[in-house]
Amino acid sequence: MQAYALTDVGKSRSMNQDYVYSSTSPLGSLDNLFLVADGMGGHNAGDYASRYTVENLVSFLSVKNPGKDIQSLLKEGIRQVNRELYYRSMEDENLSGMGSTLVAATIKGTVLYVANVGDSRLYLLREKLEQITRDHSFVEELVALGKIKRDSRDYQKNKNIITRAIGTMKTVDTDLFALKLKPKDTILMCSDGLSNMVDEFEMEYIIRAEEGVRRKTEILVEAANRSGGRDNISVILIEPQIREVTL
Repeated sequence: MQAYALTDVGKSRSMNQDYVYSSTSPLGSLDNLFLVADGMGGHNAGDYASRYTVENLVSFLSVKNPGKDIQSLLKEGIRQVNRELYYRSMEDENLSGMGSTLVAATIKGTVLYVANVGDSRLYLLREKLEQITRDHSFVEELVALGKIKRDSRDYQKNKNIITRAIGTMKTVDTDLFALKLKPKDTILMCSDGLSNMVDEFEMEYIIRAEEGVRRKTEILVEAANRSGGRDNISVILIEPQIREVTL
């Protein structure tokens, strides 16, 4: 397995409120772990929220729990971190209203496990680049109801309004996914600083390039900045290198 993570402040923001974690080494009961969080809130509250979310989820998952399956571990860890972050926002007026998106991934054998809250994304590149996570956003709810289309002006205008985040309420619902990986699959995780700046055709073109995983990650960030860099940019690119099974 090869993986590389990179976060960048972008062209317009003075502070990076994104936070990433990438480990191809075992952590607790997991064989590896990858996290992208995008904080929100005034002053340094967004920075605090994303950092707190990632660091405390890593701490939770670093303890071995042999009796629990991976999806249960992810869900329980996110639930605990959400509750703790919510109470911190209630206790400190400087942190009031803070929250963070989160997309988490881990691979066990040939299975990819994913959890997400908010609009940070995980894509899988196989025959084509496909978004696996579903954005928890105002516009995506309208799309699901058939009220607007993704390429509409209203969608573009309101796509940054998220409906679910870590730490904004006492409880949080987490979407969970499990996918069987195949040889040559590539995984892309990112904050909306990439997905709002670079379309999926360009992202796929970059990921398919004959470059190493680190250089492709750097090129994705460069592309977001070249398109305006209006937000913080975070990217994790993972090449699981699944072996072909022969009978």
